[in-house]
Amino acid sequence: MSKSKDSGAIGIILKYLNGQNRPHSTQDVFSNLQREHGLGKTAVVKAMEQLAQQDKIKEKVYGKQKIYFADQEQFPSVSDSELRNLDAQISKLSTTLQGTQQSCRQLESELKDLNKSMTNGEMLKEIKELKAECSRHQEKLQKIKSATNHVTPEQKEKAMDIFDAILEGYPKSKKQFYEEVGVETDEDHNVTLPDI
Repeated sequence: MSKSKDSGAIGIILKYLNGQNRPHSTQDVFSNLQREHGLGKTAVVKAMEQLAQQDKIKEKVYGKQKIYFADQEQFPSVSDSELRNLDAQISKLSTTLQGTQQSCRQLESELKDLNKSMTNGEMLKEIKELKAECSRHQEKLQKIKSATNHVTPEQKEKAMDIFDAILEGYPKSKKQFYEEVGVETDEDHNVTLPDI
């Protein structure tokens, strides 16, 4: 690896560890920086060992595992009152964050509902289609009402009496008889009459 790549990796890792200010293994650093910076595992290990030798970061050994972290002496010391103030700020910001997250969840839910509903254009199109369908049904109803060949209840009763008389001596079923003479029933067309 060239010196410029070495110094680039060292600078990236030092900035990362100081920014994170918590312990990391070489694997952690490699995993977290590889995608963004394209650092190889060997380059990360070398850079972290070099930073530790230069006392820019600290190294602790736990068995076979080495842990690296930022040198804490570089950070200014903080008094107890400053820590309490920081804790209060953290608490306040946490409350604000929770409120914002709740608001985001509500907005996401509302957006999801809106995405499921129809747009104005879709709704206008459906209204137009329904009006056209309604108009077709009204025309059909008007034709039925204006027809002069309606069967009166008396005529229907008389015809049914005739059919019943024929069916008494007819060798087949009522349905077969209707089919042979060409009589169509409401059931044939799935028509159910409303109760009056």
